[in-house]
Amino acid sequence: MVKKNSKAVGGSSDAVSLLGRAESVLARLEQMLPAPAAAVDWKASIAFRWRRKGESAALEPIHQVHHIDLRDLQGIDEQKKLVEQNTRQFVEGMPANNVLLTGARGTGKSSLVKALLNKYASRGLRLIEVEKRDLTDLPDIVELIHARPECFILYCDDLSFEADEHGYKALKVVLDGSVAAASDNCLVYATSNRRHLMPEFMNENLEYQHVGEEIHPGETSEEKISLSERFGLWVSFHSFDQDEYLRIVHVWLEHFKVSGIKSAEVEKAALQWALTRSSRSGRVAWQFARDWAGRTRLARRK
Repeated sequence: MVKKNSKAVGGSSDAVSLLGRAESVLARLEQMLPAPAAAVDWKASIAFRWRRKGESAALEPIHQVHHIDLRDLQGIDEQKKLVEQNTRQFVEGMPANNVLLTGARGTGKSSLVKALLNKYASRGLRLIEVEKRDLTDLPDIVELIHARPECFILYCDDLSFEADEHGYKALKVVLDGSVAAASDNCLVYATSNRRHLMPEFMNENLEYQHVGEEIHPGETSEEKISLSERFGLWVSFHSFDQDEYLRIVHVWLEHFKVSGIKSAEVEKAALQWALTRSSRSGRVAWQFARDWAGRTRLARRK
């Protein structure tokens, strides 16, 4: 009997030791696992950023939202009309399209999206900025917001892909191609300098085939076009001519309360500024106006 009790005591001791070691291992594993994402404070901002840190990711509010007004955007009246109409349909619960804004740099593509956010935020519009490297998380973001009452723009700025990037296919699936239906309270707005979001090479022209009087693109070109075609609304932006560029310069100088904005000296300086940047765009006009206004005010203090 004593021997039997001894075994029982020994067995119990071994079990306790094993459990202790198991708990220690589990505690270490828990430290390696990503912390659970904190609940999103939807009242903290009208704009959010999807931020990935290691293995975890979460929506973080953007506290300093760029407060640009639609009236500040000059020379793109037709583009403003198209995108605002689509956005208004969206916030009013009517059918609307994903939007691809393409064209020359600095012509107001991203500024237009920010201005629309500011205009329609009071009506429930919200923006979530997603970087290209995080596009594979788009299904998780959609799942996170699908039950919210707000309307969300999933915003991808300066978007372009190389042929082997994973985000390319992830975006295609979210736009149109998944078995799951897209959420009614979110749209994708993307800006890009490339019409089809991917680089185009000379040898792709060799894949085109003549069928009767028609020209049919090859498989490589079709694959590239298939992504941009998933955006229902295409809006193109173009560089400004000299007169339009100077008009925008005058608007921004007036905004900064600079006198003599149409003098020959100012216009010559504005054209030289654009020449050094090889671009006549709204961004270049705004940068010149800031520089000129700053130098003018500083000169008055001397």
